Amino acid sequence: MNANNFRKTKYNEPFIAQRADPFILHAEDGTFYFTASHPAYDRIVLRHSDTLKGLAGAEEITVWKKHEEGIMSIHIWAPELHYLRGSWYIYYAGGDKDDVWAIRPYVLKCTGQDPMTDPWVEMGMLQRADAFCFNDFSLDMTVFEHRGRMYTIWAEKVNQGKKISSLYIAELESPTVLKTAQVLLTTPDYDWERVDFWVNEGPSFLEAEGRVFVSFSASATGACYCMGLLSADADADLLDPASWKKERHPVLQTDEEAGLYGPGHNTFFTDEEGRLVTSYHARPYDEIIGDPLYDINRHTYLMDVPFENGMPVFSYQNNRINL
Repeated sequence: MNANNFRKTKYNEPFIAQRADPFILHAEDGTFYFTASHPAYDRIVLRHSDTLKGLAGAEEITVWKKHEEGIMSIHIWAPELHYLRGSWYIYYAGGDKDDVWAIRPYVLKCTGQDPMTDPWVEMGMLQRADAFCFNDFSLDMTVFEHRGRMYTIWAEKVNQGKKISSLYIAELESPTVLKTAQVLLTTPDYDWERVDFWVNEGPSFLEAEGRVFVSFSASATGACYCMGLLSADADADLLDPASWKKERHPVLQTDEEAGLYGPGHNTFFTDEEGRLVTSYHARPYDEIIGDPLYDINRHTYLMDVPFENGMPVFSYQNNRINL
């Protein structure tokens, strides 16, 4: 099934078309913000709205563009917008035209309190606390606060040749400086995490039901792409790998009946009524010509996330249709 002849269902109607790695923030003042990987991978865009539904048609502005040469000159991926310690920050990944896979995590800081109109300045790569972070392909950084401490989780590759992408966690001293050495959180252990490439990436943090959860994406970026889930007790030491449990099977994957392929790279937020929602990307077809990474039709979808027996439930039946 290709892009020109896919079966339309009520589940594969996108919320925002051609926006992969979607990130939605519901700010304390009630404003909804949206950012995602731009299909050209050359800029960072933002949109905002007073309502969740309004994001779909909101004006999208470019707040930063890639460099012409050197670092941050290619593969600008997966931006996230966060308000930390009184300032706005955008975390994103970027490569170098001379070494396109030399991708590292970078930070922008807003000089004012309006992320849509105030200027942004480059803060460079995060300052590490050990000699091992960010020495290789590193991306998909997310940050969160828990029990008065700030943490970051990101994906980083190791090995030679066809490298393995795992997730690492560290505590932050500030929004741009790591406080602790990196700790391995999860590596691709199961068959569904090892299709074409061995990958764990795209983490998203959630606290609910007395527990903390980290969803993540696995395998290559085609129809095999899927989502896994980690969980820990909310009182546990999040820097102790033994605190975490990984679910044996993916929590969201390709479903031909729903007409959605390769779901992943989600983020959690609440709607106007306080209900838990996740945004994620997927394609409405599985036949891709060339590298799936450069197929632009990974669209943003929204899904309500109820809880059963203390665990979040991911189901296309809960997709938000016709907001």
